Amino acid sequence: MSEITSLEPRLVWEQFDAITRVPRPSKKEGKIIDFLVDFAKNHHIEYKKDAIGNVVMRKPATPGMEERAAVILQSHMDMVCEKRPEVEHDFTKDGLKLRADGDFLSAEGTTLGGDDGIAVAYGLAILDSTDLPHPALEVLFTVDEEIGLLGADGFDCSVLKGRRMINLDSENEGSLWVSCAGGVSGNSYLPVQRVDASGEKLSVKICGLTGGHSGAEIDKNRASANILMGQFLYELGAVCGYALAELEGGQKDNAIPRECQASILVLPEEVSAVTSLAEKMQKDFRAEYTGTDDTITIQITEEGDMDAQVLHPTSQEKVLFYLMNMPFGVKKMSGTIENLVETSCNPGILKLYGDELFVQTSIRSSVGTAKEALSHKIQYLTEFLGGEYET
Repeated sequence: MSEITSLEPRLVWEQFDAITRVPRPSKKEGKIIDFLVDFAKNHHIEYKKDAIGNVVMRKPATPGMEERAAVILQSHMDMVCEKRPEVEHDFTKDGLKLRADGDFLSAEGTTLGGDDGIAVAYGLAILDSTDLPHPALEVLFTVDEEIGLLGADGFDCSVLKGRRMINLDSENEGSLWVSCAGGVSGNSYLPVQRVDASGEKLSVKICGLTGGHSGAEIDKNRASANILMGQFLYELGAVCGYALAELEGGQKDNAIPRECQASILVLPEEVSAVTSLAEKMQKDFRAEYTGTDDTITIQITEEGDMDAQVLHPTSQEKVLFYLMNMPFGVKKMSGTIENLVETSCNPGILKLYGDELFVQTSIRSSVGTAKEALSHKIQYLTEFLGGEYET
């Protein structure tokens, strides 16, 4: 048996550290693309960059492995960009601030970008290594994975010579995955009408949630701020009359929303009823999500008496109906593979504009027909309320 030579971990972590200093949000990956091209040039590695920004680098086989079939190593260069509300960070300009705690590495106030930065680091470390035996390698870095695998979809595979590919994008080290769920982003556009109104303006903010990745953490009973806001606004209608002026929650369709904020107008004498309901529902939510979201908070801020454009009562009813019926979480577990989420969805982005409510939902399933059925359910809900839906 021939001796197995492993990649030195230090090489991987050096590359990962360098990557975290480079901004790389989806659709704005110019700086990480330049970083990869410079790496290839500085290491005299053959490379090719296509029109949309995908980069592929080639490294010849080491002596004695020339007859082995070429292997493609693929990862994506963009990352999910989220931060805590109080943190000042521009993901298009700023690098990450890393923090080590024992064996754990994290970023201060932001996502770490381990997905898929660690895979990019592995690819670069392998390209940089001098003592690791390997067949001919084609290391492919794609763009815009986090918003729909757009780089992979637009890549011309005819430029590759290899016919075997390892996709380096997984949460569990040492595990080899042979399949994955399919996904689709569903966009709902619900038209609304506004009217002039006056009253005491209150800001309602639901925050303090754990959040997480809508694929990896969807089965962990974590709350969605968008869903909780819908429940609060519905319950509020039974307590007092109010008019909805603003609504916004979530940042990414594939991230479970940690915060959602609304602005409403009420009569001055009804402010206490709103705060009382907030206190009650905060207690109820914390009890419901004990162990996962123990710090759910409903903040009510008085902003004074003012005039504002608010939703027409009919439009408000439609928005509330949508919020109360939009699906979230695990819809079905696999009947054949234990503990496998088969179908799920996450309404990750919620935004009330002047003339429409926009909702973007990440829909996932390892069964194609189930994915389509869930998408059709959201489409039916949207169109029933007079809106439009696209995927």
